[in-house]
Amino acid sequence: MNLEFLRPLMERPGRWVSVYLDATRAGENAAQEVGLRWRALRERLTGQGADDATLEAVQAAVQEHRYREGRYGLAVLARDGEVTVAETLPAPPPADEALAGPLPHVMPLLRQRHAEIPYVRVLADRTGADLDALTAGGVPRHAEVRGSATFPIRKVHVGGWSHLHYLHAAEESWKRNAGDVAAAAVDLAEAVEAEVIVVGGDVRAVQTFTGRLPKRWQDRVVATDAGSRHAGADESLLDDVTTQAVAELADRHYREVLDRFRAQQADGTAGLGLTDVVTRLSRGQVDTVLLADDPSSTDMLWIAPDDPALVSVDDHVLREAGVGDPVKVRADAALVRAIAGTGARLVLVADGEVALAHGIGAVLRYADASSAADGAAR
Repeated sequence: MNLEFLRPLMERPGRWVSVYLDATRAGENAAQEVGLRWRALRERLTGQGADDATLEAVQAAVQEHRYREGRYGLAVLARDGEVTVAETLPAPPPADEALAGPLPHVMPLLRQRHAEIPYVRVLADRTGADLDALTAGGVPRHAEVRGSATFPIRKVHVGGWSHLHYLHAAEESWKRNAGDVAAAAVDLAEAVEAEVIVVGGDVRAVQTFTGRLPKRWQDRVVATDAGSRHAGADESLLDDVTTQAVAELADRHYREVLDRFRAQQADGTAGLGLTDVVTRLSRGQVDTVLLADDPSSTDMLWIAPDDPALVSVDDHVLREAGVGDPVKVRADAALVRAIAGTGARLVLVADGEVALAHGIGAVLRYADASSAADGAAR
């Protein structure tokens, strides 16, 4: 998981309020029940020292969030009287959570996003396409493309000498419009750092679109004849294809990371254990952190207020590095901050998938002399 989208939240510690709430409204008194749950969380936050302005901002976000059917959750992150994140979650949290602290508590959010892959979905016909995308941060994007060629679009039987001319002109219009769609899809895919493009709709439009993509994207296309741009058309099949393509890609990434970790573990160069991993993060050595997420963990780490990369199990290490006022925070929050700040990635590992020392390990970008020495010692 790329955590770049979290960097603006993590750069400087403050007085953050983080709320995760079951926002499901299933009965006649559901709205009141949500309000009661929030009030209980507000009391908890007040006891933790949260300021009134920020609590009022969170309360407004809880009360004003857009209603949706079914069971779902709500995540709200706020500081200094302003809401920074207010996002519905695909499922309610296992239990309502409220935390005030120097850094936002984002693990419950990442827990529900861990399999997300940025993608672009294209629903095409011979006149253009509807484009939908999801960024690495879970932000949806939408665009509509109208092809530059508007006539002729259909092949018609005009008869006579002009028949072949009209057939050829129609095919050229389809190709030009497919080229416009392909250019827009690539621009969007690069903007959201997509890893896959799923295209469906008119069969001929899909084929022509795929052929107009640059080669670097043709290997990352999943094509289907599901979907239609006609008004009222059912897009569920295209949704299913998109979900399946993203899930398969996420699983492949997951397996690749585990294989890389096991290979480094075998030669003694993998990061293992909290102390070792935070040291590697501070050095910029870590490519991917593997974490067995434990919501009940009480581990704490020290961070430098002005440098997300500086993190340690011991405040003296940071003081010796010139940090005048280290801050003690939850270990998971400090790890997320350091991962985002160093451009590393995070993978949440299922129980029993791989042997981790104290629930954490790291795939390194490079191994230095200390890594080799540590490996020999193990």
